[in-house]
Amino acid sequence: MLTGQPLAQDRPKHLQLAEQIRVAIRQGQLQPDDPLPSARKLAQLYGINRHTVMTALQNLVAQGWLCSEQRRGYRVNQALPIESSQHVALPAQHSMHIEPDFALSLTLPEPDIKGAVSYQYSFAGGLADLSDFPYDEFRRHLSQACRTVNIPSLHYSHSTGEPALKKQLQRYLRRARALECDDLLVCNGSQEALFLIAKAFIRPGEGIAVESLGYPPAHRAFEACGATLYGIAQDEEGLSIDSLRERLQQTHIKLLYLTPLHQYPTTVTLSVARRMAIYQLCAEHGVFIVEDDYDHEFHYSCPALQPMAASDPHGIVIYVSTFSKIMFAGARMGYLVARADVLAQLSALKQLINYKNDIVLQLALAGWMGSGEFERHLRRMTKRYHLRCDAMADALTHYQSAGHHLTFNVPDGGMAFWVNTHRDVSDLSAQAAAQGVYIQTENVFWRFPQSHYTHIRLGFAGQCEEKMREGLAIIMSLL
Repeated sequence: MLTGQPLAQDRPKHLQLAEQIRVAIRQGQLQPDDPLPSARKLAQLYGINRHTVMTALQNLVAQGWLCSEQRRGYRVNQALPIESSQHVALPAQHSMHIEPDFALSLTLPEPDIKGAVSYQYSFAGGLADLSDFPYDEFRRHLSQACRTVNIPSLHYSHSTGEPALKKQLQRYLRRARALECDDLLVCNGSQEALFLIAKAFIRPGEGIAVESLGYPPAHRAFEACGATLYGIAQDEEGLSIDSLRERLQQTHIKLLYLTPLHQYPTTVTLSVARRMAIYQLCAEHGVFIVEDDYDHEFHYSCPALQPMAASDPHGIVIYVSTFSKIMFAGARMGYLVARADVLAQLSALKQLINYKNDIVLQLALAGWMGSGEFERHLRRMTKRYHLRCDAMADALTHYQSAGHHLTFNVPDGGMAFWVNTHRDVSDLSAQAAAQGVYIQTENVFWRFPQSHYTHIRLGFAGQCEEKMREGLAIIMSLL
């Protein structure tokens, strides 16, 4: 039964009438096969035009709520199950409430929506300085990409990356990192690359060896794919060869995840001798090495060591890198290099997840790299970060001389310092956050819990020297 409830003036009347009829059907006021009043009577009941009524009824027919037959008019569709009815009493055995099975395959912590950039002072270790990014310069390449884009490329083609961008990346890797590759896979940031690798290699319960102090997002991605993680001990020179050898002898390991150039978070550069020993061990045990070279461009004391992937006779290194530290993390541009059979499987897996990256951004990035402006930007930012690295070293040395018990090494490169405060820092992040300072403490990076935590990671790239000194003063006052 329809009540003729008045229709509001701020919405189309045919939509309001259709909604009232749908509610009446759901609540059982109109039963399956019940006839509706004629369009003329409905128009009189609601005080609206007959054509408005006809529009509402025809829409309900099209949606399946009503049926229309000659000489029978409009009736409620007999096939509709009625959700509830004031006329029908269900037997007791049908009145129980059934909960759906909402058992998740894994439970993840809620993402940090706020992020490091929302703080007045941010010492995030991988945060680039975007205040002087050449936006106008890059905007020209975006406009050019829109003007010259090839229409077929806007469809489901080139899922491994736009040929123009891949060509520029191959040239850049050959020139800047001595890394030759016949092909590569463009990803939505290095995080997607790491997830793809783990998903392709790992069956539930199989092992991945990781640096005991390491990169938490990588660890979470590996565990989400079912991996069991085994922490490898580290010393002042990086990953321990003895610890790795012992683990490989005891456990079936599929992958070794490394950040060899600027170890995350300790900033240690893995020596050539260590790299060669690690490579030999992995080759002997049939273990693939995932080399995460996340900020290769920013090395100050000397030319950066070539990636392990540049000398890979056994084809066991999967090389991962990103543009997040060069451009901005929101661009979501990363890539990986691997031998042909591995790359083919990773490319097929990417198609299942999201098929391809943003075509316009890829073409713009290819144009930017080809113009020479990209590497000029790199040189400019490397010089700036080097100055900030020196400024951070000077500030920490000043606090040392003022009586603070601090121990640190000036890193060869990267975007952060690893500082031993010689006191427990478990609560320091929360205390600093209350005063508008973002800082990461040692407990965030340990793969397995420890008894005490004394180190802090101080990113220096993302804010100017003045803000760095102001924020550092707050941290030292808390210490």
